[in-house]
Amino acid sequence: MSVVAAARLRNAQCVDRDAVPRLAPDALAEHARARVPREARIVAFFGWPAPGATAEAPAAELLLVTARDRESRLELVATTVGDAYPALAPDVVSAARFEREIMEQLGILPAGHPWLKPLRSHAPYGPGPHRLHDPTLGIGADYPFFRVEGDEVHEVAVGPVHAGIIEPGHFRFQCYGEQVLHLEIMLGYQHRGFEPALIGGPYPRTVYQVEELAGDTTIGHALAYAQTLEALGGCDVPARAHALRALALELERLAAHVGDIGALAGDVAFMPTAAYCGRLRGEFLNMTALLCGNRFGRGFVRPGGVAYDVDARLAEELRRRLDAAMRDLEGPLDLFFESPSVTERLEGTGPVTHADCEALGLVGPVARACGAPRDVRRDHPTGAYAALHVSLATAATGDVHARALVRRQEIERSAAFIRELLASLPPGDVRVACPPPASDAIAVSLVEGWRGEIAHIAITDASGRFERYKVVDPSFHNWPGLELALRGQQISDFPLCNKSFNLSYAGHDL
Repeated sequence: MSVVAAARLRNAQCVDRDAVPRLAPDALAEHARARVPREARIVAFFGWPAPGATAEAPAAELLLVTARDRESRLELVATTVGDAYPALAPDVVSAARFEREIMEQLGILPAGHPWLKPLRSHAPYGPGPHRLHDPTLGIGADYPFFRVEGDEVHEVAVGPVHAGIIEPGHFRFQCYGEQVLHLEIMLGYQHRGFEPALIGGPYPRTVYQVEELAGDTTIGHALAYAQTLEALGGCDVPARAHALRALALELERLAAHVGDIGALAGDVAFMPTAAYCGRLRGEFLNMTALLCGNRFGRGFVRPGGVAYDVDARLAEELRRRLDAAMRDLEGPLDLFFESPSVTERLEGTGPVTHADCEALGLVGPVARACGAPRDVRRDHPTGAYAALHVSLATAATGDVHARALVRRQEIERSAAFIRELLASLPPGDVRVACPPPASDAIAVSLVEGWRGEIAHIAITDASGRFERYKVVDPSFHNWPGLELALRGQQISDFPLCNKSFNLSYAGHDL
């Protein structure tokens, strides 16, 4: 087996397109098999039409981005393919969904893919004759669901319209009595064509589109986008801006985790914690509103820094509100995690093994609950995270209880991190002008959002405009984990498992 050199860079850095090694398609597949998941993991695998490609002669450029977390390093390799290439998925499970996306968007066949079917069921926006789905039929009209045959096996369909006011997604269960034999999740109802809309950018509207990509992760995605432009432009962001960005990101994490634990409490009918967490989530959202006037953080993070400063009076007010909210939260969380009726319902429910976590490439609290100590803030730190340490929260059992416990630990550690930030805000400006993007370059930006790793990858053309802009929301990695968590479980466990993952439909569908 030959060893292939790859272009190496750190998080939020850029590299010339010519510096990325170009491999033959079979060599790229060998490169992935040799590294994933033992030495590295897939951050992104995607493509765009190659110059001169037509429907009669399809061709695409493919880029594979992998992360070596222990070395805080990213590696890039590329290839050019015609209408087909050898699939990575048979040996690299975490590549499977990326290859379904490549097929759907570009019509390029990953030959030998074991589970080739639509990912979002949208019309391809690149050349190619291969079509898995007729877009005129509508989402899911001919979706090839997996079925378990047997006289006593029955099928349960849930969604896409749900009882609550939530985003749409379809869940198809194959059950034997109450036991779930198989769950398949079909998404795509929130597809808005985000990535092709950015081609030719950056545009003045782009930052607003990024903030709405997944509305509950405004800060996370805005920060990933800002770091991408700053890497392309060689922008040196002020230290004070870095600290304020980290402050906003941790407030976003606090609000989400508190809300999630409250929702889990509601799912097991433990109403004291559900009620308290519902109120206290609002307290953390209101702290974000103090930063920029918007509870979800819109308008705060901008390329070159942040839009608003925090003076001494506001810093003290944030400290006061944080301390009060954490005091109020302590009792409800203790009650939740110490009540036998709660722990009996959470422990052993919806487990995902460490081996499956690594094979699927899960990220965020879901991965850390499986014993995978994976966190961009530690492994690929930028800004304030490179100066201040955030200790990881992990668990070992990979079940609903572990996913809840990791959230509780992260609440405590994010609050401590915010206190440290507020006590040591660096002096100076909060924003500088960001130069225009470099031409013929590739930039990779990773951010540890509250759901996990957010990846933004920009590829510029000769004029410095976006030839391709790729977004990988943590939900893209983690939806298969939810499918796996239900195997062998009672179908009545689905709401609890689903909430313990709390994945984004919009972030996946783009």
